[in-house]
Amino acid sequence: MTFEQIKKADQQYVMNTYGRFDLAIVSGKGATCRDESGKTYIDFTSGIGVNSLGWGDPDWVKAVSDQAATLAHTSNLYYTLPGVELAKTLCQQTGYAHVFFGNSGAEANEGAIKTARKYSFDKYGPGRSTILTLVNSFHGRTVTTLAATGQDVFHNYFFPFTEGFRHTPAGDFEALKAAADSSVCAIMMELIQGEGGVIPLDPDFVHKVAAFCKEKDILLIVDEVQTGIGRTGKLLCSQHFGILPDITTLAKGLGGGLPIGAFMVTDQLKDVLGASTHATTFGMNPIVCAGANVVLKKVANEAFLRTVTQKGEKIRACLTCIPEVESTTGLGLMIGVKLKTKKSADVAKACLQKGLLVLTAKDKVRLLPPLTITDEELTKGIQILWDVLNS
Repeated sequence: MTFEQIKKADQQYVMNTYGRFDLAIVSGKGATCRDESGKTYIDFTSGIGVNSLGWGDPDWVKAVSDQAATLAHTSNLYYTLPGVELAKTLCQQTGYAHVFFGNSGAEANEGAIKTARKYSFDKYGPGRSTILTLVNSFHGRTVTTLAATGQDVFHNYFFPFTEGFRHTPAGDFEALKAAADSSVCAIMMELIQGEGGVIPLDPDFVHKVAAFCKEKDILLIVDEVQTGIGRTGKLLCSQHFGILPDITTLAKGLGGGLPIGAFMVTDQLKDVLGASTHATTFGMNPIVCAGANVVLKKVANEAFLRTVTQKGEKIRACLTCIPEVESTTGLGLMIGVKLKTKKSADVAKACLQKGLLVLTAKDKVRLLPPLTITDEELTKGIQILWDVLNS
C-alpha cells in the first residue's frame, strides 16, 4: 500500500484519537527506520521511550521468537519461568521485595494506588485514602490515573473522575505538608515530569518529601514509567536522588517494544495484596517477559549505563551551541529542549521532513533516543536537529 492508502484506511477504520505525523513506518533496525517509499529516518523517540534497545536487537528478537514458538500465554493460574526470572532480576537489581506485572504504565500506577490504599485501610481503617500528586504531573489516561494527573488540560469530558486525589505545586514542600492531613495515605510523583515538559524535581524537595513520608507513615510512590530502565543513566531515576520509594512503577522501556507494566514494593508491602485483591489476564505474559529479560540483562550494567550518560552529554553539548536553544533539561537520554522563538511542533514537523523523528512535551522538543543508539546515528540525528534549529 502507498502512504496515502495506509493513511486513508487508518482514518476510515481507526478511532481518530491520535495526532499522527505524515509517516508510515514499515521497518527498522537499531535507531534507523524506513517508510513505505524507502526513505530512512533517525529515531530520537524510541516509541515514546519504549524501544530501549532500538529496533531488531538480535538477542531480543531471538528470545521473543523462541518463547512465542514455545509458550505464548497461560494466564496467571499457572507458574511460568520467564516472569519469575524477570521478577527475580528486578528485585535483585533494585532492592525491592516483590513485583506485580501488568500491561501498561497506567495499570502499574493503578496497582500502586490500590496497594497504598489497602495498606492504609489494613493498618488504620477507612477514611485514610487520599493520595497527593504534583501539579504538572502525568500518571496515565484511565479515569483514576487521569484524576491523579495534575494537569487541568486532561480534566475534562470524562466526569466524574475517581475521588481521593489532591494536587500540590512541585517543589513547594510547605504546600505539600499543609495538604497532608490525616486522610492522606500516599504521595505520588515523577522525579522528572516527562509529559509536563521534562522537568526534574529539586533534589532537596524530594529528600524532604521522602523523610516526611517515613515520619508520617505515608507511602511514597514514584512513577518511573518513562524514567525507569536506564533512561536517565541509572537503572532507576530514584538512584540519582539516593532514595528507595515504597513503591516504584515501571513500563515503557522494560519490554523493549512489547507492552508491559510493573510496580515494585518494599518488604513491608509485599503481603498487602493477597489472592483476588488484584489481577490481570495478560500480565506476566511469557513472550513479553522473555523480551524484558533481555532488556534487563543488557541495561542493568554499569558500563552500559555510563554510555547512556555519555550519549546524553553529547547531545546537550551540541545543543547548547545553537543560538535558538534557550536551555536543556533532563538526565541521560531523556532530554527536553526549550527554544527561544520556534514552536516545538513546527520543529518536530521540520525534523521529520529532513529524516529525524523527535517528540514534543508542551513547549519543548523532547528527545528519547534508543539507549543503544550508535554514535553514527546520534551524529546524523544531531546534525539534522542542528540544521532545523539554525534555519
